[in-house]
Amino acid sequence: MQTQRTSDEDRAAGLTVKPVPAAPWRVVSARPLPGHRLKLRFVDGVEGTVVFRDGFFRGVFAPLKDEGRFRRVRVVDGVVTWPGGLDIAPDAMHDALAERGEWVIGG
Repeated sequence: MQTQRTSDEDRAAGLTVKPVPAAPWRVVSARPLPGHRLKLRFVDGVEGTVVFRDGFFRGVFAPLKDEGRFRRVRVVDGVVTWPGGLDIAPDAMHDALAERGEWVIGG
């Protein structure tokens, strides 16, 4: 769990900062699997598989149809990202995986 520390300046002013827990939807690992799938784990322990269907690979996400590019996935600041600034909001993935263990995106 991440916490926020009280700075010297805050202490001097008589202020305290309460610890702020990390958002539960922050991704801690993303492992690409065959067939345009990702195995994700979140900071709160939720895990599951996201399945990307052909409908996802449109517009800015079209280059990810190439399996080699898709496999270049990384986690940056708790968010699933790919080179070129592509990312997916983790909150919806978290909710679906917590409920069903799998999320299919792109119809």
